[in-house]
Amino acid sequence: MAFAHFHGLQSLQLPSQEPARNHTSNNKRYAIEACVKNTDDNIHLESKLNLVLDSVKWDEKGLAVAIAQSVDSGAILMQGFANRDALATTIASKKATFYSRSRSTLWTKGETSLNFINVHDIFLDCDHDSFLTLCRIIYLGKPDGPTCHTGSETCYYTSIFDSLNEPQVEKRQLALTTLYSLESTLSKRKEELSGPQQGKPSWTKRLLLDDKLLCSKIREEADELCRTLEENEDGTRTLSEMADVLYHEMVLLIRRGLNFEDVLEVLRCRFTQSGIEEKNNCKQKLSNDLPSFDEHLLYDFFNLKNVVFV
Repeated sequence: MAFAHFHGLQSLQLPSQEPARNHTSNNKRYAIEACVKNTDDNIHLESKLNLVLDSVKWDEKGLAVAIAQSVDSGAILMQGFANRDALATTIASKKATFYSRSRSTLWTKGETSLNFINVHDIFLDCDHDSFLTLCRIIYLGKPDGPTCHTGSETCYYTSIFDSLNEPQVEKRQLALTTLYSLESTLSKRKEELSGPQQGKPSWTKRLLLDDKLLCSKIREEADELCRTLEENEDGTRTLSEMADVLYHEMVLLIRRGLNFEDVLEVLRCRFTQSGIEEKNNCKQKLSNDLPSFDEHLLYDFFNLKNVVFV
């Protein structure tokens, strides 16, 4: 079992028991007690991990299909096989690890290319018995670079419908969800601006060329979205206005050369941080950047900022 790097599962050895002496220090006694407690914790943790590993329905060769999925974009990055040791190693190292059937050994994605998949969570199928889909384990993580050996972001970039419609044309098209399809389209419109322009520009291109127009539309659409709540409008109206807000804000991201995936990463990082903690961190950062500020003046400044913007 691959427990070598699992935090808390390293084996601990108790010091040899010696006859009690009058001069034995309390520190030594406390150290021994702590060691015993840690050993008990390790045994309990190892027991729980074994229960998890036993719950997976491994095939007759001790394997299960493992799929790596992007924690932000939702893209399926790759598929491989895992055995008990591969899954235990993934839990321990937080790096997506698989079992190579051809080499009969474990391998960690990125061990050669350094394009690791940093695992944030691991999911098993609902009944631990996905005979139809053969998908039993999902490594939900963040890739450090391209996943596919071809240099593509994922191993899934061939569209069957594209192949049927244009069999003579070889395309690489990532399997994108709705927002990422929109982002891809907006990026293409931005690239087209660098070439010769024919006819009237599309609305997206007009927004990309005119910062004032773009910002005014974002403010306008955000206001209309808020009014659907204030005026208790129909839910379909809220959905429509929300779609408008997302579209125009995505255009601004593209205009700035930023990615929507990075926005999701910022949001994900905030899951474990309260809003108060985040504000305090911002205050501390500004305080460090402006050491000449009077402490009371800085306090008043942030109170004013909270009144204006919160």
